[in-house]
Amino acid sequence: MEKVLSKFIAPGNKVELQAVARVKTEDPDQQKKTYMTKVYDVLSDDRVEVLMPMEQSKLILLPIDAEYDMYFYTENGLYQCQGRIVDRYKDNNIYVLVVDLVSNLRKRQRREYYRLSCALEMNSRELLKEEIASLEKRSSQLQPGLPLKRSIIVDISGGGLRFVANHSYNKGSVILCKYVLVFEQDGKVSEKEYNLTGRVLDVNEVANRENVFEHRVQYINMDVDEREEIIRYIFNEDRKHRRKERGIR
Repeated sequence: MEKVLSKFIAPGNKVELQAVARVKTEDPDQQKKTYMTKVYDVLSDDRVEVLMPMEQSKLILLPIDAEYDMYFYTENGLYQCQGRIVDRYKDNNIYVLVVDLVSNLRKRQRREYYRLSCALEMNSRELLKEEIASLEKRSSQLQPGLPLKRSIIVDISGGGLRFVANHSYNKGSVILCKYVLVFEQDGKVSEKEYNLTGRVLDVNEVANRENVFEHRVQYINMDVDEREEIIRYIFNEDRKHRRKERGIR
């Protein structure tokens, strides 16, 4: 009999595991961590095998009966459900977790276009003709030290951003977007500066705010790793916001 779940989830798909509030472990920090792993096999419509997560080449022995929010990154989009670990074992030197799905599998908005409302400072400038030419050749040679204009990002996604400023660019302009994101992982805080290029898709003057303009920008020639970092940042910030709304620290 065909497994319906296998129409959505396949071996090799990335899986993000986020402990739910009631998970109890010997290590309290495990309740806050997010683990990345992969689907090993789909056993039935409510049971999957995933690879045991690792950190710095060390296996993380997640406890039996622990429940996790599971995010499956597939070719057809992002799916989410809640799962409970029911077994763990070793198969041909591969360490596997058996997880029962304890809630319905739901499709989430595509990661690239999931927008996070925010208020982040950004500096920008319009690219020179020779810089645009280098982008078209995939060489991306940007000139350093040119003056930048200040603006505020009001929402961000893995595919682009929206910002407001007291200056405006022409629709179709290619601009440099320079901003910093703050990441929190395992109790450690780090910052990374992004220097991304984007095309201005739309420009509108903000209602009731004279000389303030809203711009919608789509990234171009974006590095895949940087896109994934921004998507991870967005989902972590969204998760933190939802936990605060539920009164969970």
